[in-house]
Amino acid sequence: MNAELVESMFSRATGAGIDPHAYRRACAAVATPADWAPACAAAALRFRVAAEQHRGVTQPHPGPDRADRGSAAARYPTAPPSSVTRGENLLMAARWAHLATLIPDSDHHVHAAAADSAAEAGFSLLEPDSRRITGRDFTGIRRGPADAARTVIVVPGLDSSKDEFHVLADALVRRGAAVFAMDGPGQGALAATSTVTTAYPVVIGGVIDALGVAEVGIVGLSLGGYYAAAAAALDPRITVAATVSGPFRLDWPALPDPVGDLITRRAGSREAAEAFASTVDLTPLAPALHCPLLVVDGADDAIPGVTDGALLARTAPRAHYLRIPGGDHLVGNNRPAWLPTVADHLTEGIS
Repeated sequence: MNAELVESMFSRATGAGIDPHAYRRACAAVATPADWAPACAAAALRFRVAAEQHRGVTQPHPGPDRADRGSAAARYPTAPPSSVTRGENLLMAARWAHLATLIPDSDHHVHAAAADSAAEAGFSLLEPDSRRITGRDFTGIRRGPADAARTVIVVPGLDSSKDEFHVLADALVRRGAAVFAMDGPGQGALAATSTVTTAYPVVIGGVIDALGVAEVGIVGLSLGGYYAAAAAALDPRITVAATVSGPFRLDWPALPDPVGDLITRRAGSREAAEAFASTVDLTPLAPALHCPLLVVDGADDAIPGVTDGALLARTAPRAHYLRIPGGDHLVGNNRPAWLPTVADHLTEGIS
């Protein structure tokens, strides 16, 4: 087993909602980086097969007594238990298929499409009111109450997707918010047909238009933190914001080769990657970010060439900084230290 690779991905996988024991079992055969995507795809397939095995299973009858039948029905979820099991397996398949994209192989876009379709199918079973919303430059799933007073947009990062952050979206939905977890240009389901863009705040504006709401909250993770902060500085409809491991600025010459290579793949060329990286700088925008802002960083998340969120927290007028001791990138190794705080901030901070 390539222990270093498997260990480096552990926090990210478990932070996405993968059971740690299942992760160890699935990755036991990963001996080289080339084994990563096939191992994750195989795990995704196992969950898809498990979902199919529960198709058509009927809900257990609660008993002959009419009163007992009513009380038992009240204990069941809206969907039959078999549908819940199918939906849960499909969401787990989506998470595994997304993990398969983190080390690109020849089937990279196949894995992304598989994650996207499994998530949509899973949410349709678990949350019948969920719906796909797609625009020219984005796609995603809207979850939560149709008449929710609060709507929050979840923005992924450079190599993440909407299907990496189900756990965060779950926390927001539990607090009564509607959530739109999106893929934008160069991300997730759109990575096969688009590249990263300097106009991401415009894309977020299009998302708000499509949602048909007067105001939203926004949370961005990793590079999505930059996107979210930039959009919040430019669009007054964003009334509360949070970033998790978001960069304030990128310095292309100082970036480690793996990060530069990743940006190059998502930008389409090295020249485009350098041009894109030069635009990732919140210096001119941070003073204009007037909504309540929570900035979260992991204290052990240090990537050469990446300026973390501390400068954003010092510069934005209404920012609060939460630095998690021992936290890694995306702080998947200590979710309890930040996730409830972020979810509370986003749902209580919207009028």
